[in-house]
Amino acid sequence: MSLEILSHQLAEFYDKMASWEHSIVKESGLSPAQMHTVEIIGHNQNMRMKELAERLGVTTGTLTVGVDKLEKLGLVERKPHERDRRSWLIVLTDVGKEMYEQHHKYHLEFTNEISRDLTMEQINDLTEHLSIILKRL
Repeated sequence: MSLEILSHQLAEFYDKMASWEHSIVKESGLSPAQMHTVEIIGHNQNMRMKELAERLGVTTGTLTVGVDKLEKLGLVERKPHERDRRSWLIVLTDVGKEMYEQHHKYHLEFTNEISRDLTMEQINDLTEHLSIILKRL
């Protein structure tokens, strides 16, 4: 298999994932960026603004605007960091946790659906290869 084919497959995979994600997020009333923020906080629990901005690939200023909107929607709240008075932790509210859990459930169902024709060995291989690729990104 050539890198040309892999390049096309990765682009197609990205397009299909983005389309699926957009259709799922649309039902929530959030933008994909807002849901992605909720998802990252849900996966990592309490996060500092700086850490969250780095994970999202945005500036802390851009994140502040996004967190303000999520806070107004009742999905997140800011809490002072216990050991660093200059830092704020962003945490999911109970409503935010419910939204995260529902979205995570969709991801698990999607993963089950797209991997149902793979053997456990193939799933393990794919997981290993994706881990290597993700470290490079």
